[in-house]
Amino acid sequence: MSSTDDKASARASGRSAPGGPGGPGRNAAVTQLTRATYERLQDELDDLTTRGRVEIARAIEAARALGDLSENGDYHAAKDTQGKMEARIRHLKGLLEKAVIVEGSEVNGDGTASVGTVVELRYGDDEDTEHYFIGSIEEDRLGVTVVSPGSPLGQALIGHAAGERVSYDAPGGSLEVQIVAIRPGS
Repeated sequence: MSSTDDKASARASGRSAPGGPGGPGRNAAVTQLTRATYERLQDELDDLTTRGRVEIARAIEAARALGDLSENGDYHAAKDTQGKMEARIRHLKGLLEKAVIVEGSEVNGDGTASVGTVVELRYGDDEDTEHYFIGSIEEDRLGVTVVSPGSPLGQALIGHAAGERVSYDAPGGSLEVQIVAIRPGS
């Protein structure tokens, strides 16, 4: 079994992996992801570090062949794209290294809002409700706003059940919301 497999296995079981969530600063560094999101991000990282790097190297090489680099827009655009891609690679490596996979059985086991749940909220006395997924911004959820568990709203929601009212500090002042319903996010 490879080191990467060891880490993924440890994450899936909730155990600490070397350099993973069991170390110092654990709470600040851990990102909880669903297995599907973890795999999607791993696939993206693999693609960027293989095909992506090859393509950008070809683009830079082709732009260099055009001549003077000081006024070569294609070269500067390719180098800019390379910088953005390398930043994304660093971000993904750091995120995946510190990620903990949240299994379906761990999500919403006690009926309270937790990472990986979709929470339906009503602001104040409004009739309309809004849906929020509690998790990493990398959790791409169509039609549902993603709220970080570390944000004021995320912190206020975690551990509370449907029917409860919670308040949190927003930039415009304190807001109160009623939790209408909670369901697993998967």
